Amino acid sequence: MAKPHEKLAESLAILKDLQEAGRRIFKSYELTRIHRERLLQNGFLRAVIKGWLMSTGPQTQEHDTTPWYSSFWEFCSLYCNDRFGKDWFLSPEQSLLLHAEATAIRPQVVVSTPRGTNNKVDLLFGTSLYDLKVKVMPDELTEKNGVRVYTVEAALIRVPEGFFQRAPIEMQVAMASLRDVSTVLGLLLDGGHSAVAGRLAGAFRHVGRDAFADEIVAAFESAGYDVRETDPFAGQARVTAIAAGLPPLVARLRAIWESQRAAVIEIFPKAPGLPSDRAAYMKFVEDIYESDAYHSLSIEGYSVTPELIDRVREGSWNPQIDEEDRKSRDALAARGYYLAFQKVKESVAAIISGGEPGGALTRDTHREWYRELFAPSVTAGILRASALAGYRNHPVYLRSSQHVPPRAETAADGMNALFDLLEGENESSVRAVLGHWLVGYVHPYPDGNGRIARFLMNAMLASGGYPWTVVRVDDRKAYLAGLEEASVKMDVRPFAQFLSDRVTWSSARAG
Repeated sequence: MAKPHEKLAESLAILKDLQEAGRRIFKSYELTRIHRERLLQNGFLRAVIKGWLMSTGPQTQEHDTTPWYSSFWEFCSLYCNDRFGKDWFLSPEQSLLLHAEATAIRPQVVVSTPRGTNNKVDLLFGTSLYDLKVKVMPDELTEKNGVRVYTVEAALIRVPEGFFQRAPIEMQVAMASLRDVSTVLGLLLDGGHSAVAGRLAGAFRHVGRDAFADEIVAAFESAGYDVRETDPFAGQARVTAIAAGLPPLVARLRAIWESQRAAVIEIFPKAPGLPSDRAAYMKFVEDIYESDAYHSLSIEGYSVTPELIDRVREGSWNPQIDEEDRKSRDALAARGYYLAFQKVKESVAAIISGGEPGGALTRDTHREWYRELFAPSVTAGILRASALAGYRNHPVYLRSSQHVPPRAETAADGMNALFDLLEGENESSVRAVLGHWLVGYVHPYPDGNGRIARFLMNAMLASGGYPWTVVRVDDRKAYLAGLEEASVKMDVRPFAQFLSDRVTWSSARAG
């Protein structure tokens, strides 16, 4: 008679076969009742709704949203295909969000379909699908990231005016992706959408694309329409940094930067300027290492003690001799942090000397920081050497966050755009706050993004003479909440205020 662990192994083998194609969502009938119940009981599956299952793991906590958010769009696609065949598409609003690389998981996703019943389906963690009965035209549709969506042109015509106010960054990024106005103009004219034409003409004029606006107005006047141009972005900051034809993530980062920088300047204390006593400044950085290492590693979930930090600093930790050191995940992280901290110190020293601008310097050195963070794990054989290669080549998901980092293939473009913005920014407070946030937003590395973001923040703070600032593990909840508000709601104020308070505290401590 087979033992329980043998039975579980049999069920896991069947689940593995289903997962071979990268799937995480399954119909219940794809597993027999015995295998299904065994995998559910042992935490390898979780029910989404009746008849649908999600792959997870026994280590996953009940409230952990990560498996669901990482499976969300796959579920939407499979579920809608099952219910509506190929006759469905995401709403114009959600379509534009995806076109603009706004990847946060929204509480409710509206699906447009002629077969809709105006029905809401409640899903995990407060998310839901709503199927709206709408006639869709095939030539207005496309596919994005595995789901069916409206084209940018069709979505621009169909979104309500209020969406320009609710999602101004996304709307401007989507509009900037258009290289020519003729396609959207053709849809407008064929539909006789004179009111929408006036709205889009005003919107294009707001973002500096006057030629598009003039073409829309002139074409409608030639067709005998009276077009009244209005600005649906009225009251919103104009994002002048978006150029036509940019990759959506690059356009998005530029738009975020320009729309959020004023809030940071308003909230943050005035930069003191580069220190006159550079030796004293660097002595403060050296002295704060132990506190910084403890808090930064603890925020990431490592169990790090002051004793371990001292061992690492004194060189008495040696994974090549001590087997326990080799196996210790926490010790490997602590050693990597120490090595990376030394490199960051070199960058800070160069920045405060005034020899090289912070943004330009860190464009190259942040890769060195990353390699030092994980070199001990490679040396100990815990990670493959390829882990030091650089930016990720696979999707990543953030625990308990609605923000889904951009696709791996866009990470390099995103980071290049971020360093362009850092180099072009003249306010060190903006470089520190937005630089930190947007490293985490792009999430370019397979691991260590939070540590890299905090290192970058302190290098940028140094460029304005602010002291090295520690984000304490005690403040983890407020810290992550500020980042979530920024990434999901595009409001940097809570995060800027949090960092401003920490910088003020550090300034008082530095004397």
